[in-house]
Amino acid sequence: MNKSKNDIAWEKLFEKYRILEKLANNERILISSTEINQFREARLMTKFDHRSQLPKLFIEHKLSILPTSRGTYEIGMFETFCDFNKEEVEVTSIEFPTFLESIDHKDITSEAIAINCAFVSKILHDFTGEENLLPTVSGRMSSSLFDFTINSQQNTVNINVENSQIEIDGGFEGDTSLILIEAKNYISDDFLIRQLYYPYRLWSNKITKRVRPIFLTYSNGIFHLREYEFTSPELYNSIQLLHHKKYVVQEGSINIENIQNILETIQVIEEPELPFPQADSFERIINLCELLKQREFICKDDITQNYDFDHRQTDYYSNAAKYLGLVEVRSENQQIGCSLSENGIRIFNLPIIERQLEFVKLILSHSVFKNTLKLYFEKGDVPTKDEIVEIMRNAQLYKINSEHTYKRRASTIISWINWILGLIE
Repeated sequence: MNKSKNDIAWEKLFEKYRILEKLANNERILISSTEINQFREARLMTKFDHRSQLPKLFIEHKLSILPTSRGTYEIGMFETFCDFNKEEVEVTSIEFPTFLESIDHKDITSEAIAINCAFVSKILHDFTGEENLLPTVSGRMSSSLFDFTINSQQNTVNINVENSQIEIDGGFEGDTSLILIEAKNYISDDFLIRQLYYPYRLWSNKITKRVRPIFLTYSNGIFHLREYEFTSPELYNSIQLLHHKKYVVQEGSINIENIQNILETIQVIEEPELPFPQADSFERIINLCELLKQREFICKDDITQNYDFDHRQTDYYSNAAKYLGLVEVRSENQQIGCSLSENGIRIFNLPIIERQLEFVKLILSHSVFKNTLKLYFEKGDVPTKDEIVEIMRNAQLYKINSEHTYKRRASTIISWINWILGLIE
């Protein structure tokens, strides 16, 4: 597997400054942006929003990095990330103001637009219980001065922060609280606590109102809001999820008859000479395509480095999107990457409900998925892995010839069928 530019640069840094040797005798070490810049720009070398983005040396030695000022960082065995909850929650439908022309909830291409949509549609008001909300703070600012403790591998470590740069995606003040939002327009498994914690500490020291950190993710028409609290404000790892809720601006709905009609009428296509999908989260396939719609072409290294995909997942999910005809994998400027196909562009310009039904058609045009869903309706339950493996054997899938591979790919079939069933209201 090819090393990233960050991997190579950090290897050189570790060697030059004997970082591992120093950490053997110290809980953490200090490194400056000047030292990092010798090998690669510090802002690129220290931006790790998810565990999967950490350099290989950091992962191997259970290390993480935190900014402590404008030009300094500390490296140690810090527990800097928090996993998102996997609990499903009912989606609440909301109305979008029909008189607005300057913002389109059907074409959200950035975190800023997602936040604006959440505000004007009163999603933020409903979620927070604040009837009067006004936009106040946002953008880059200084953290000011504060101390905190953070969990390390065996104990806690004290950290002093002095005017580190922070960024707030959206800040809204109500009658009783200040809402601070960190937003992402892609799906991930975890997040960097610092993105909520540093702004929380800054504003908790500035105002008397309660400060409420909220993480907002937007994908495939769904606004997912999670509110957190720090039960011990001086402890970085005291973060707890208070509640979460999903919202959608939706015109119409999908019923079981819609799905059954597609199942009965869709024409099965010849199985492509492509790897059968190994990508359990259909939501992440959609999300990858959304990102491609925004940027037209993304090389595979950029997907791995900028979103919560490791190298293997980048291949799995881009290949799955290619299998469905949504994506083309091609070379541009001597880099291998992805772009939406003509059909992908067409589908991602449709309203959400129509788009979802197009995804169902693409999935069910493959015999193995169609026959699995048929069996579901006959049984009234999702088929077992063994039943699905039998369906796969009869489908003449491309280059699948081992029992282990059949069973591994069966989990993807189960996940995609469950995604289809989850559309039914």
